[in-house]
Amino acid sequence: MERLDENTMPNKSMNELLVEIGSWFMGTPYVEKTLELPGAERLVVNLIGLDCTTYLETVLALARVAKQGNLGMVSYEKELERIRYRDGILGEYPSRLHYFTDWIYQNEQKGLVKDITQSIGGQPYENKPTFMSSKPKLYAQLSRLDYVEALAKAEQAIGSRSYFYIPKSDIHRYESQIKSGDMIAITTTIPNLDVVHVGFALEKGGRIHLMHASLNSREVEISEKPLQDYLMGNKSQSGIMVCRAVDLD
Repeated sequence: MERLDENTMPNKSMNELLVEIGSWFMGTPYVEKTLELPGAERLVVNLIGLDCTTYLETVLALARVAKQGNLGMVSYEKELERIRYRDGILGEYPSRLHYFTDWIYQNEQKGLVKDITQSIGGQPYENKPTFMSSKPKLYAQLSRLDYVEALAKAEQAIGSRSYFYIPKSDIHRYESQIKSGDMIAITTTIPNLDVVHVGFALEKGGRIHLMHASLNSREVEISEKPLQDYLMGNKSQSGIMVCRAVDLD
């Protein structure tokens, strides 16, 4: 938090802040399941070990407090809770936004982000995730039937909405409309999942790359390959959704 400058940070755009703050975490270790802790759901604050989603949420929360000039851990934790949970309220385990397409929808409803995928040329994305409710044994917290039922209800809501994506073979056609700092969600051909990876767009040498917490390299990095080439190397990654942080007045 000491790196946030209350005098200069509010003058930068949200995208500029996301790029700058995101870069501070270069080399931070990739750590899985930092939110999947035993006991009651609680707000996990971890700046030293991140997966792709917690990296994105951490950077977005820090950027929002920097933009507002409300520097301090209390403000950061409030923003993180607002981003991470349904309706911005920490409740029980199902209140967390476990599916990233639900995360996009919810945070657009909160006025924090804008899903720009359709407007830049995206096409309809078939999105009927059922992974969590169909595989409860993979999650210790889903030993409770009421939690499984709540997740199934959330999955049904996701499946009732319209989503769009840009197929990976078409990304080069729309790169000029993607800005550094835009949030990238990677879609999948796996039928019961919605999104398999997330990160931030970063323009480098005239191409869009991905700034992300990488499972392969086990740390936060900028992809060596442009985003399209990065996806083309993975058969189960089908394309991208693009979200843009809403600038605060």
